[in-house]
Amino acid sequence: MNVDEMLAKARESMQARTVFGEPVERGGLTVIPAAKVRGAGGGGGDAQHNGGGGFGLDARPAGAYVIRGDEVRWEPAIDLNRIVLGGQLVAVVALLVLRAWLKRRS
Repeated sequence: MNVDEMLAKARESMQARTVFGEPVERGGLTVIPAAKVRGAGGGGGDAQHNGGGGFGLDARPAGAYVIRGDEVRWEPAIDLNRIVLGGQLVAVVALLVLRAWLKRRS
């Protein structure tokens, strides 16, 4: 695959349909899922037309638009793993500060 083909595929990947999922309708309620999408790529070649490249795409759930009648509201996605990791980091820092404080007292 040459660099032009790679860039064309990257362009196809970074469209609104990548960010917004297919709407789901049930009982007068429509849900449109949304994601945070990031992409990066690179390529290169030499004078003999040897080349290569690569492209990476990262997508994470962001939330969903919920539509009922004329009302639209945003419901954010909750990443429980990120919350737990944040709590663990805060606990480790608190324990290190407590340890340093106790050493100074004695």
